Amino acid sequence: MIVTLIIICEVAFWVLLAAGLALRYVARMPRTGAAVLLCEPLLEVILLIVTAIDLRGGAEPDWKHGLAAVYIGFTATHGHYMIKWADGHFLHRFGGGPPPVKPPRYGMPRAVHEWKMSARAIGAAAIAAGLLQLAKWYVDDAGQSESLQMWQGRMGLVAGISLIVAIIYTVWPKQGPSGDAAEPEREPSGSAPGPFSGPY
Repeated sequence: MIVTLIIICEVAFWVLLAAGLALRYVARMPRTGAAVLLCEPLLEVILLIVTAIDLRGGAEPDWKHGLAAVYIGFTATHGHYMIKWADGHFLHRFGGGPPPVKPPRYGMPRAVHEWKMSARAIGAAAIAAGLLQLAKWYVDDAGQSESLQMWQGRMGLVAGISLIVAIIYTVWPKQGPSGDAAEPEREPSGSAPGPFSGPY
């Protein structure tokens, strides 16, 4: 049931995203579109509640519960980033906005971008590890918590790799075709002023 719910949440995320942006730009109903997009966090809340109920009902903790924690963590830190990315493309296609700007590719601007992405990944790993720890305390059985502990180790690995990637781009900046590493910092996509254009 947990895996099915994760799939449903992922599909619902993209359905709500498409519906909200279509209402905002195609139907010219920005408030309704924003209201639809604000329903996105409810998906993670539902998944969290169902996972807790499943454990409370006596289900043995396994990889499915760990996957649910990881999904919630990464959605919490990457959800707004994906919404803003899609918002920029919808704005360009249906709202007459400028073409979305791609992330910087070279020099320190690329390093800054990688640090931002690393921060998201580390934040996601921390949230997932925290939820897994809560689940371990809730179950209160070391013999049944091995799978959850394994997921915690994987989240530590994700955080470590993300940090290493950011450090590599900082210490050895990627050079442009001309060998010049200088490039103005750019955001991943353009966006009109609104609920999706703030810091992310």
